[in-house]
Amino acid sequence: MDEACAKIIKVVQESGSQIIGPVPLPTKRRIYCVLRSPHVNKDAREHFEIRTHKRIIDIFLPSEETINKLKNLDLSAGLDIEIKNL
Repeated sequence: MDEACAKIIKVVQESGSQIIGPVPLPTKRRIYCVLRSPHVNKDAREHFEIRTHKRIIDIFLPSEETINKLKNLDLSAGLDIEIKNL
């Protein structure tokens, strides 16, 4: 995740926009409880957990070039960029 943030910051700085971040948000934990055997041994259960880590990077007055470069940025599997125009 840190490498992806570094790539995003590098792209934004090359285009000349101002940037704040990355600001880490709290980690969300989703815990699932699954029965090991559906018919017998009702007390035998397994717990699985999914952790979601998020970062916010704020870009002031991005140009069209900056947005296009961010859309075409190649990131690792499991990472996603969400671009919001406010």
